[in-house]
Amino acid sequence: MTQVGFVGAGRMGTPMIERLVSAGHHVRALARTDEKRAAVQELGATAVVQPQAVAVGAEVVVVCVFTDEQVRRVCLDDGLLDAMGAGSVLVVHTTGSPRTAELLAARTPGVAVVDAPVSGGPHDIAAGRITLFVGGDEGAVERARPVLAAYGDPIVHTGRPGSGQWVKLLNNTLLAAQLGLLREAAAFGARVGVDERGLLSAIRCGSGASKAADMIGTRGQGSVQDFIDSISEFLGKDVAVIREVAAETGNELGILEILLDSVVPADTPRAG
Repeated sequence: MTQVGFVGAGRMGTPMIERLVSAGHHVRALARTDEKRAAVQELGATAVVQPQAVAVGAEVVVVCVFTDEQVRRVCLDDGLLDAMGAGSVLVVHTTGSPRTAELLAARTPGVAVVDAPVSGGPHDIAAGRITLFVGGDEGAVERARPVLAAYGDPIVHTGRPGSGQWVKLLNNTLLAAQLGLLREAAAFGARVGVDERGLLSAIRCGSGASKAADMIGTRGQGSVQDFIDSISEFLGKDVAVIREVAAETGNELGILEILLDSVVPADTPRAG
């Protein structure tokens, strides 16, 4: 079994740690408070208080924090990456800029970097079916695969480091665009006397079906707007990253920006 270091024992990280331990991996997880240490130890992992200690003996180190800034802080400012041994693999689950993955990969040549943003929620992790978009050298991905397989399925190798982030950002762009289209369709339907719940239920059976419509129906939300509100913190963060990365690379989102703006206006304060 693999020696795993873990940073980010939160909403998404906790079920990951639980499944890693259940799969027989040995996990050292960062836990800075007494409450976090108790929670990590209850999962069967070893709690440590310093980021560098997470890397001790680790073949794979997983980072699952909320923002791209937190990834850079823990990996670079707090010394996690420098503490990792030659031949080890750093896996970053946080959705962020592809340039962060490229920066980390260039920082320590002896450590392979795999960007593996996730698509799904804690319930998917607990069931072992969270989707992982994985960018990185094929050899590094294969070394990390036994760890990722503890909670990820499917594990989709997208190409070079940073490509996992690009795919995740485009995936979330399409989700937000689909939500914008569904809300416009529901608003039009209301104006001509069509019930929104009935419309959404029917669309799921027709050629206008989408993953967004399925997610709304599966979660039993009352309307498209109710669903958007329920995921606003995470959707807003990812849309902000999409806009930033598009601007950084000198690209325009075109018609997608119109749909994004209808769901997450450009002047919305960024979470985190």
